[in-house]
Amino acid sequence: MSETKRLDRFLTECFEISRSVSGKVIRAGQVSVNGKIIRDASFKTEIGDEVEYAGQRVEVYDKLYYMLNKPDGCVCANDDSHNPVVFVHMRDVPGINSCHCVGRLDLDTTGLLLVTNDGQWSHRISSPKKHLGKTYRVMLADPVTEELTDMLRKGILLAGEKKPTSPAEVEIRNDHEIDLVIYEGKYHQVKRMIQAGGNQVVALHRIAVGPLALDPALEEGQYRRLRRDEIELF
Repeated sequence: MSETKRLDRFLTECFEISRSVSGKVIRAGQVSVNGKIIRDASFKTEIGDEVEYAGQRVEVYDKLYYMLNKPDGCVCANDDSHNPVVFVHMRDVPGINSCHCVGRLDLDTTGLLLVTNDGQWSHRISSPKKHLGKTYRVMLADPVTEELTDMLRKGILLAGEKKPTSPAEVEIRNDHEIDLVIYEGKYHQVKRMIQAGGNQVVALHRIAVGPLALDPALEEGQYRRLRRDEIELF
């Protein structure tokens, strides 16, 4: 049986209009489904139906799964009064208004961000109980020391925390760059860990979430839909 979606809800998700406005334009005969004018806001659309409104035609979609190479200077939110949100880079995606970020990256952190409208899939990735590793490429202000890597691998008691961080995995790439895998999501965790170890983060870039790596073909601000095999990793 095909999944159904109310027509007014679909318009709200696709065209950045409120639910009440959706109802008004539907009742006014400004919306068609598969070429037929529909005046019932509760009309059930199905996957594959074509909805037309305001000169735009959009196919009713199923669940959405995307990866975005998040650029510096935007926040992982659907709305923010002070900074651009990541979704400004995905405005062309039908139904993007129904989506949310799977977890968050700091304003100045770049790299792999997963975006979906599937709440259960999102929970499987972001739930602390899953202990899913997130891999970051970390650029450091000062050279890497053995003391810092030992601290990261053993766990560090951060200011204001009651327990030390879980042991992290560290790969030294060069004197000023490491790949760091953490299994938690504490506030500014990577930056705080590095600072506690006597160094500073110059740049932070997430390259993987669990087994899913950022597509190297994606420039900052670019995105693509996930393949079925990538979705099924979680």
